[in-house]
Amino acid sequence: MEVAFWICLVGGLYSYLLYPLILCVIPERRSFRPSAPADEAYEPTVTLIIACRNEAARIRAKIENALDSEYKNLEIVVASDCSDDGSDAIVESFAARGVRLVRSPERRGKEHVQGLALEAARGEIVVFSDAGTQIPRGALTQLVRQFSDPSVGAVSSEDQFISADGSLVGEGAYVRFEMWLRKQETKRAGLVGLSGSFFAIRKSVVKSWDSTIPSDFACALNTVRARKVAISDPLVRGVYHDIKDPSKEYQRKVRTAIRGMTALWRLREVLNPFKYGLFSFQVWSHKVMRWLTPWFLLGLLITSWALADVSPWIGALFYAQVIGYAAVAAAHWLPAIRRLLPFRIAYYFIQASVAIAVAGVQFVLGRRITVWEPSAR
Repeated sequence: MEVAFWICLVGGLYSYLLYPLILCVIPERRSFRPSAPADEAYEPTVTLIIACRNEAARIRAKIENALDSEYKNLEIVVASDCSDDGSDAIVESFAARGVRLVRSPERRGKEHVQGLALEAARGEIVVFSDAGTQIPRGALTQLVRQFSDPSVGAVSSEDQFISADGSLVGEGAYVRFEMWLRKQETKRAGLVGLSGSFFAIRKSVVKSWDSTIPSDFACALNTVRARKVAISDPLVRGVYHDIKDPSKEYQRKVRTAIRGMTALWRLREVLNPFKYGLFSFQVWSHKVMRWLTPWFLLGLLITSWALADVSPWIGALFYAQVIGYAAVAAAHWLPAIRRLLPFRIAYYFIQASVAIAVAGVQFVLGRRITVWEPSAR
């Protein structure tokens, strides 16, 4: 029981605490300086692919945002997943300004229409973005010029999370932690996942396209398989808002986790440390161990309860867990409590952990997700 306790304690702390500390100890392998002057003569052709599914309320603003880009050697392709709300007509109204529509005749999911658009793309560099993500002026130039380094295969933006009232919420704190972690991974073996709302990849790196797995994760893994590196540039921001209906946040987390597990299972060769070295370690630590965290936490609660009478500090740890979970339950049933920052962060963490656990069970039972309705933000 004591052995199980220590395994669960270390496992529960690993992904969010121990792994970041280990990364800080590992020597940096890349002297990446995003603020350093880039090769201003490097201006490859770029295709911006905007995934769209019933985005009539936002697609016009997104296209205007893209057309306002300072990058001149740019084509814009909107990939519509059989939208039926008038989105396609809005896109076609921009045809005179060079915007192209690629439409799937049947609804088959985001990655399917991204693949169709990729086949039609003329650019050497392909940028993927969502309809709900605003791209700041200058961001495309900064993103693309990182490819002047031939070792770079993919570049991810950093997420800038904005709530309706501008306050920090649980997801905002999580995003900040993720962005810091990506900076550390960029300086080592590269990113294990890109920001799905705004990232770029060399078209030559995409040897194949699997429409059943998330493009952001798959592109990061395919980049390292191509013997290149995926990096995060903190000077490139993708701005998005929180989900308007908080009740749908849980379903989004379950969906995201299942899709991530599906991608890693399909590309599981990257888990081989003898072939991919440090990158493999990062995938195990950032993805696999994080997906196991809820189970370690459950095991920690059970083993600390069993050993509470054996050791005073283990007993204190058990009661601290009980109090923490009780506080999260109170925040769930009394939303007003969630206005307090500690409760918001704790609530988000436990909600995410439960979603990951449920996703893990559903994945093992065979559930796969390729089609869904985008969450309104």
